[in-house]
Amino acid sequence: MSGSDVFLVEIGTEELPPKALRALMDAFGAGLTTAVDEARLAHDAVAVYASPRRLAVRIEQLARRQEDRKVEQKGPPVKVAFDDDGNATAAATAFAEKFGVEVGDLGRNKTEKGEWLTFEAVEQGKTAAELLPELIERSLAALPIPRRMRWGDGDAEFVRPVHWVVLLHGKDVIGAPVMGIQAGNESRGHRFHSPGTVVITDANDYLDTLEKNGHVIADFERRREMVQRGVDAAAKDAGGHIVDGESLFDEVAALVEWPVPIVGTFDADYLALPRETVISTLTSHQRYFPVADDSGELLPRFVTVANLDSKDPDQVRDGNERVIRPRLADAAFFWDSDRRKTLESRQDGLRDVVYQQGLGTLRDKSRRTGKLAKWLASRLGAEADPIVRAAALAKCDLLTGMVGEFPELQGTMGRYYALEDGEPGAVADAIGEHYQPRFAGDALPSSMGGRVLAVADKLDTLAGVFSLGKKPSGNRDPFGLRRAALGVVRILIECGLDVDITAAIAKAAKMQPGGKVDPLDVGADLYAFITDRLRRYFLDRDAGLDTETFDAVMVRQPSSLVDFDRRLAAVRTFARLEQAQSLAAANKRIANILRKAGDPEGVAIKKKLFQDEAEKALYNALDGARDKVGPMLGVRNYAEALNTLADLKDPVDRFFDEVLVMADDEAVKSNRLALLGELRALFLDVADISRLSIS
Repeated sequence: MSGSDVFLVEIGTEELPPKALRALMDAFGAGLTTAVDEARLAHDAVAVYASPRRLAVRIEQLARRQEDRKVEQKGPPVKVAFDDDGNATAAATAFAEKFGVEVGDLGRNKTEKGEWLTFEAVEQGKTAAELLPELIERSLAALPIPRRMRWGDGDAEFVRPVHWVVLLHGKDVIGAPVMGIQAGNESRGHRFHSPGTVVITDANDYLDTLEKNGHVIADFERRREMVQRGVDAAAKDAGGHIVDGESLFDEVAALVEWPVPIVGTFDADYLALPRETVISTLTSHQRYFPVADDSGELLPRFVTVANLDSKDPDQVRDGNERVIRPRLADAAFFWDSDRRKTLESRQDGLRDVVYQQGLGTLRDKSRRTGKLAKWLASRLGAEADPIVRAAALAKCDLLTGMVGEFPELQGTMGRYYALEDGEPGAVADAIGEHYQPRFAGDALPSSMGGRVLAVADKLDTLAGVFSLGKKPSGNRDPFGLRRAALGVVRILIECGLDVDITAAIAKAAKMQPGGKVDPLDVGADLYAFITDRLRRYFLDRDAGLDTETFDAVMVRQPSSLVDFDRRLAAVRTFARLEQAQSLAAANKRIANILRKAGDPEGVAIKKKLFQDEAEKALYNALDGARDKVGPMLGVRNYAEALNTLADLKDPVDRFFDEVLVMADDEAVKSNRLALLGELRALFLDVADISRLSIS
């Protein structure tokens, strides 16, 4: 058996979790590709497919067998294989007989550890049909599935029960068991349009066969595009466009195998509810797409995507409208009943809700956050009273019926209820924004109160969990601490909040209620954790930024992230200067010299000990640069400071060309080391440019 052909594997299941479908599809494709590569099966492009009831991988021109390969087998040491007269011993004879050859046909391999007998055997390549079932099982076992199910009497475990498996190499069926199911060429079609089996006769025709005979669009990307295009067209026909539903496209594509958009309506009276309430009712509960007019005002219409092409679409429309009515009615009920109590009156109720075992109640957290927010406000010159008031009320909406039904509206509903209670706008805005950013790419708080309260709330969460000794490990992060830390980083840098992060962390750590970890250790660990997120933030934000540049600034451990951002920008600008390469190399050389000399500190430079014009010239240039750079550093004009220091290139180069640093005279040597120490210290006032890799 030789050659290659298209390979297809399809795992047919009960309905897969829609929010995880894309991740499962991609992971299956990546895992199987790696497994096939490691098994030495040559192939071309790999494509992945998924629908609510299937995961599939197609591999173009997959080899039908491995290539044979030569493998050197190691035998006994020569000194054991032959006696003193050079005759083969039993060890040599047994090794030769193992491969059916004479002792004289064996080779030898001489290394530093000795000489061995060897035999170069040919390992016969296995067929793809032999290898693939195990490779597939291994790839499925490695999928990111938090909890696996078992079904029937078998031992197989998967995210959902498996009902069929298709394994085809070209037109040939690989009839082996996978996940306890005998593989074949029979897939299943759409539950309603084509509920029977669909025979896939050729792996190359998989998509077309399922679509024509099974009423299934198995290509996830194509189906998603159909959903988006169809929903947009339906919204346009309904007199508007889709709003706040873009995140649903992946999920809806994971719910349907044959997408058919349908426009529905609801009572316009519900538009009197807060906008976010209507949108959450439509999107979170029903996966409906809200529709707005050209001015952005919501219309009493929505677009849903059915999983069938009904002969009576009006009946499908009526069914969806019947479903949404009680949902909106519930939202209206919560809106009316929640407003009968003020947020302030709910504060006592926070005492009855445990925030986290060991960290007290929600009331305790609110108080800690308020104190930290007040401290931050004083450092930033912000008005503290509205922020402290917002901190006291920020968690009260968690006790409302609306947030109980729509958890994603926490903070948002707090803002609405605060305004209904007559709270100042600054208080309401801070409440509404203090959870931001909720996810990667989310908007940041727009008000100063919201920014301060968001940072305080996140720092309290971080410090609290760290004080319990529950910092994230590996991929596990049940408290969302990485997201919280990145939120702090983004707010401080992008909103320009110039505050001492180390002091803020220390403040937050000291306020925690007697955790398992010493507050000083919490502070150190939390600073390292946040700066790790800082590294990822800058590397993702700035194309072309390398870790060496980040580390050059990190050496200084700036307490202000705004200051860190300025230093980083200055170093990146400096690295593009003509003098940068020479000065970076010189600083690296200086660092090595000083380290080997024991980093002599506190040694005053004595001009009378200068013996060469080059060291005098460097001293004068250094003295002049220090006078110029000092005021620049005072106002954090790091870019101009490094640009000024770049003028030191020539005297530095001359110094190393003409001066022997490690002179025989101890006093002269110490003086020259002190001069280099002063030079390095001046650069270190901005960053450690010796860490830069400039070519």
